[in-house]
Amino acid sequence: MAKKKEVSVEERLRALYDLQLIDSRIDEIRNVRGELPLEVRDLEDEVAGLNTRLEKLESSLETINNDISSKKNLIEEAKALIKKYSEQQKNVRNNREYNSITKEIEFQELEIQLAEKHIKEFKAQIEQKKEVISQTKDRLKERETHLKHKKGELDAILAETEKEEQALIKKSEDYKTSIEERLVAAYTRIRTNVKNGLAVVPIERGASGGSFFTIPPQVQMEIASRKKIITDEHSGRILVDEALAEEQKEKMEKLFAKL
Repeated sequence: MAKKKEVSVEERLRALYDLQLIDSRIDEIRNVRGELPLEVRDLEDEVAGLNTRLEKLESSLETINNDISSKKNLIEEAKALIKKYSEQQKNVRNNREYNSITKEIEFQELEIQLAEKHIKEFKAQIEQKKEVISQTKDRLKERETHLKHKKGELDAILAETEKEEQALIKKSEDYKTSIEERLVAAYTRIRTNVKNGLAVVPIERGASGGSFFTIPPQVQMEIASRKKIITDEHSGRILVDEALAEEQKEKMEKLFAKL
């Protein structure tokens, strides 16, 4: 059985830094999109809410119009009854019967007055709702235009970057499978906890990338020897020497150019 090749510390550091460069490139692509996906989603929700509101307002308007029709029918029925009772009054035989019919006529007249009052109130409600509908339609039109613009921006960015992003995500997963699980776990934990997602950084001007804390010369020599994995005591980031970082950047730039 062939013995599995032992991976050197330097090879592990190179693989980890390559993974960092790939993940940082994915971060850059996502930063270009920024808040656009959230903006688009919020606008879509707002447009949907305005459409629902319009539907409810228009349904309410229809209900009020039906109520007006109902009151108008009631008025016509009341007028017909008044006409009928007025004819009956001409043929009454006594005062009691006359008074009874008079009360019926008065009741129907009150019904007409009440119905007319309700119609007036309903018409005022209609004008009020029409104003709200008009304002809602204006708001909806403005939000739809804004949504179309933002969707256009997002689609343009996606068209430019989606293919590259998907290829980089696959590369990132491939690299993770080639690195020891414990190192990938450590890398992921550090990346989650530090600023800008930088878990593996080179030494720059005697300090770890993204930090102002100077690294002692002896530690710098150990890092440059590439004999063991060393982390920054202040940020917890994995450190690589500048020369290794430059070599891997050049290699990964060629890879990115092909995607």
